Amino acid sequence: MLLYSHEPYRPRVVVGMGTCGIAAGAGEVMQALVDQGQARSLDWDLTYTSCLGMCHAEVNVEITLPDGPKIIYGNVKAKDVPALVEKHVLAGQPVMELAVAQEGPPQRLVPGIPHLSELPFFAKQSRGVLRRCGRINPDSIEEYLATDGYLALEKAIAELEPEDVIAEVKRSGLRGRGGGGFPTGMKWEFTRRAQGDKKYIVCNADEGDPGAFMDRSVLEGDPHAVLEGMIIAGYAIGADEGYIYVRAEYPLAVKRLRRAIAQAEEWGFLGENILGSGFNFVVHIKEVAGAFVCGEETALLASIEGERGMPRVRPPFPANKGLWGKPTNINNVETYANVPHLILMGGLNFASVGTPKSKGTKVFAITGKVKRTGLAEVPMGISMREIIFDIAGGIQNDKQFKAVQIGGPSGGCLPTDLLDLAVDYDSLIQAGAMMGSGGLVVMDETTCMVDVARFFLNFTTKESCGKCTPCREGTKRMLEILTRICQGQGRPEDIPTLERLAKVVKATALCGLGQTAPNPVLTTLRYFRHEYEAHVQEKRCPAQACTAFFIYAIDPQKCDGCTRCLRNCPSGAITGKVKEVHRIDPEKCTHCGTCVEKCRRGAIIKVDRIPSASLLKEGA
Repeated sequence: MLLYSHEPYRPRVVVGMGTCGIAAGAGEVMQALVDQGQARSLDWDLTYTSCLGMCHAEVNVEITLPDGPKIIYGNVKAKDVPALVEKHVLAGQPVMELAVAQEGPPQRLVPGIPHLSELPFFAKQSRGVLRRCGRINPDSIEEYLATDGYLALEKAIAELEPEDVIAEVKRSGLRGRGGGGFPTGMKWEFTRRAQGDKKYIVCNADEGDPGAFMDRSVLEGDPHAVLEGMIIAGYAIGADEGYIYVRAEYPLAVKRLRRAIAQAEEWGFLGENILGSGFNFVVHIKEVAGAFVCGEETALLASIEGERGMPRVRPPFPANKGLWGKPTNINNVETYANVPHLILMGGLNFASVGTPKSKGTKVFAITGKVKRTGLAEVPMGISMREIIFDIAGGIQNDKQFKAVQIGGPSGGCLPTDLLDLAVDYDSLIQAGAMMGSGGLVVMDETTCMVDVARFFLNFTTKESCGKCTPCREGTKRMLEILTRICQGQGRPEDIPTLERLAKVVKATALCGLGQTAPNPVLTTLRYFRHEYEAHVQEKRCPAQACTAFFIYAIDPQKCDGCTRCLRNCPSGAITGKVKEVHRIDPEKCTHCGTCVEKCRRGAIIKVDRIPSASLLKEGA
């Protein structure tokens, strides 16, 4: 078998070109490297990879000299390229101010640069699904093959009967990574046993949670792993055709998937008589506009069939009656990407990581008010505190942690008291949240939890398909109440009404979207009820985030009359003269916050519209 290798006697330069890297300027960095190579007639390997996970340090560039370690640079701009080429590539001296980490034999390491595994962002990670992301060229099947790619498929077809594959998956304890956490092996077994002359494999890549980008990153970084997982699933359940249901708003992922499918067909891993076994399997890509409800299995299947994406009543379940009425197995991107790894290492080894009921690892997209955003894969059972403070570096500007939203709009908001909660399926459900697909949105002390509940409910209300009354009407009524509370018009009966409505919708909605939509409301009521009460009873937002409850004012002790706020105020709400204390007219102020951004002395402050009882008492 032809294996990938780069020329060891030439410098190798690799640019991280996932969507996050490209958004940060990776295209310009690559072009600057191409220009340098041409101008200096450099004999080097210049290539690209996907996201390594350090989205907070994009653009990443790796430089490896023939006898040196791999040096990983972060936050690289196009203007930095000449220095990287001049000093490192040509003179062999790493640019220390841009170096983030290094890898290589101990005798080659450069003093003063930490090893990649020592970085706090990676120290507690355990990479299985992400092991190739940011490591190989995702458009090269040769690089996939050189890193044990398609060995699991060869093993499954050559050494295992379909039932053995399912037994191995069941031994691993792998549960669906898309939200519900249903045992994957059991799901495969149901589909294999189902009666039907035709069966399908479907990959759910309809990643719709705000702040979630796990599936996109895996598809962009290791598309062959997803394909290999789907092919093995097809072999196990007896399917010969598969669909990848992916958002068209993921153009890079779709492009790399198409290339991977073509390569797999060319190499005989897809198509007819795969590896001479007589097993046939083809994969299609279904590009869609993107609708949150189509993350629900039956709505997704309806969409593939050309119908409106609306859930169906279950049973029958897709395992018995799925795509075009045929038995169908549906898993998400991360679940399929786990399969090759699992087959190679064995189910029991896979199950040695994690907790008794949640095996293996989980990929999280960490966003929000943390110092290090990015993609992290951690063992099941790790605490939320370790993810937020050890891996993500804690809260920006060293503010106080307030809550973390886990599981997207269908998940829940967990408070400081639950920072040491083990992150696994059952613990999260017990706390009122859910694993979901793996989105983590971290919030600090300036976040209003009532407004957060309103934000997520606004999302689910707009994404509701409207088929069932509890979801269609119930979420709208809840959103009306939350909006009223955030606008300072909350009524005493609003909180109990909101809570009752949320419980009714959760218990009676038709599909998972409706049943989980109230979770942000219920968890914020459970853990932050005092904030709701402050809004309704005291007409005060404790976080001073809801504009109805505060005005901007200028601290006369700090204002030096520089006029920066006055000159930049878009509504003309600020008056004053040079070197005199300015004033903000609350009637004209639109709360845009521009004055806060422009003031160099921190003189713009928030003041409650209605002074608190204690201040009124002091004033009296």
